Amino acid sequence: MEGTIQLGNTQTSSSLDDALMQPLTISCYDPEYPDKPCPICRGLGVIKYAVTPDDRRFGKLFRCPNNPIEDDTDRQSRLRQISNLEAFKDKTFRNFEVDNPTYSPSELESLTTARGTVESYSKDMQGWLLLQGSFGTGKTHLAAAVGNERLRHGDVVIFITTPDLLDHLRGTYAPNSSVAYDELFDRVRNAELLILDDIGTENPSEWAREKLFQILNHRYTHQLPTVITTNIPVEDLDPRIASRMMDNNVIRRAIINAPDYRSTGVQGGKGRNAERALNYSKMTFDNFDFETHTTKDVRENLLRAVETAYRYAENPRRENVWLLLMGLYGCGKTHLAAAITNYRLEQYGEASMLITVPDLLDHLRTAFDPKVDATFDKLFHQVRNVPLLVLDDLGTESTKPWAQEKLFQIIDHRYVSRLPTVITTAKKMDELNARIVSRLLDHRVCRNIAITAKSYALRMKRK
Repeated sequence: MEGTIQLGNTQTSSSLDDALMQPLTISCYDPEYPDKPCPICRGLGVIKYAVTPDDRRFGKLFRCPNNPIEDDTDRQSRLRQISNLEAFKDKTFRNFEVDNPTYSPSELESLTTARGTVESYSKDMQGWLLLQGSFGTGKTHLAAAVGNERLRHGDVVIFITTPDLLDHLRGTYAPNSSVAYDELFDRVRNAELLILDDIGTENPSEWAREKLFQILNHRYTHQLPTVITTNIPVEDLDPRIASRMMDNNVIRRAIINAPDYRSTGVQGGKGRNAERALNYSKMTFDNFDFETHTTKDVRENLLRAVETAYRYAENPRRENVWLLLMGLYGCGKTHLAAAITNYRLEQYGEASMLITVPDLLDHLRTAFDPKVDATFDKLFHQVRNVPLLVLDDLGTESTKPWAQEKLFQIIDHRYVSRLPTVITTAKKMDELNARIVSRLLDHRVCRNIAITAKSYALRMKRK
């Protein structure tokens, strides 16, 4: 269609004014007698106040009290097309789940508090709103709920993921683009409400960083309402953007400390996997048993492992950004790995992903299914870039070339990018993929801890 651009899956008019300033098509009726015109505005739908010239309302038209904007279905339809929220029209505060029985009390409290903060912002959009949390915690749901609430009140909203926004801006350079770069850039910069989903997942090129900064700096300077979601720590964003997000005079924050509600193997899910995720959430440094039925040497070994894991949890970037935990099945490797993620979540609200390597590869295979919500590219990108990734049971995955290649791509990306990663394995080094081993043996990046204890279950059976 001539004069339109594509934002997500919806079309947006090339002229915002053209889309929004069409005449109202709803007549105003007497609320008590629908077959008669409104006695206040005589059916026009607008009124003019009889005020003196120094009154701010002088000479302006206002909606009749009997013609609320939420009843203007034509304008609402146009606003929804422009907003790019059609796919999220069912996302409201009312249906945001805060009572998942598999979550801990602190996780449920986190969800309830976040919903309250975001709903309050939707009623009084002063400054910016930052939503932080891991994948699948409901950040996008709450952000969309803000957009839908403001649409209901007639505001102009643009909702878009950050990578998509940058793709659209790049697309305007094409000779056959139906919209000019300046037009789209200005529209996004000045939208009445801009919702940027998944900031931090975009291409980290200089061009992308510069465009994103220009948009956000403009909105920051002019104090335009902006909602941002991210699954990475603010300090890991472009420092210029991070500095604005740390301005407590502008930013309201909602941090969600809960697992991924969509996952069947990544800290959440249903049935057996949910039970396993719940067990992970109970694994802490405080309840790690390094004394029961152990010799002095084993006890000292376990204590060193706990101390090393704890120091790593305090600051994964202090020395080695990777931690490899080696030992027999059941020796406590997974407990310590889970304790690290729980510590980072509790102390810093940091997003993390804990998953067995076979489960991870199963998720990636499933993502090729067109019926699955998460595409392979999106899931692959999330795993590669999550702030803290815990890969449990390395070496138990399929040896098929596809599986080995995907796993290496993930590990190599995190190695090159120096992203905090914890890996556990019961295998010897010569039993693992040689390319992965070369990364694990780089002591500049990876700290290796060998646990000598037997299986905890066997220790408990000892008389």
